[in-house]
Amino acid sequence: MPLPQKNLKYTYSDYCSWNDGERWELIDGVAYGMSPAPMRNHQDVSGALFYQLYNFLKDKPCKVYSAPFDVRLNAGEKSEKNDTVVQPDIVVVCDKSKLDEKGCNGAPDLVIEILSPSSLRMDRLLKLEKYRHYGVREYWIVDTEALGVEAYILDNGRYYLNAYIDEAPVEVLPGCVIDLKEVFQE
Repeated sequence: MPLPQKNLKYTYSDYCSWNDGERWELIDGVAYGMSPAPMRNHQDVSGALFYQLYNFLKDKPCKVYSAPFDVRLNAGEKSEKNDTVVQPDIVVVCDKSKLDEKGCNGAPDLVIEILSPSSLRMDRLLKLEKYRHYGVREYWIVDTEALGVEAYILDNGRYYLNAYIDEAPVEVLPGCVIDLKEVFQE
């Protein structure tokens, strides 16, 4: 299949047929090409977050995954409506029935996106609304410039914002506190 075109709508079935070595996300059927490999600082921050989450989750039922990892947000809908697939930087899934060989089938419990200049608008607007709509219980936007985390907590269909700069409790993982000084060290 040829690469996706901006003016067409696609489904997860189309997405699976794109085998060109490039990474894509689908949001409401619109294909968005992902940037080339992230900058080194982005990778350092992602690795530090993953490490802390992984260590906390040892011997617990929840699992943590890092990009590239497909999250089919509206996978429960009919295949022709299954048109939203994202690849967050980090996800935590506590309901193992949502996991299959292709990734996560439904909303993860925690999604973490690390901002980059090319992803600001997508992460702060479009994805924020999609994660809320599909029931992601906690969504973090990690700002490597401001050295902080915006944590959006879902309550009765609305997100409430908490901001952290030294340590960040993970609301969906009681007892888990991320040391942001470790995450943002150089």
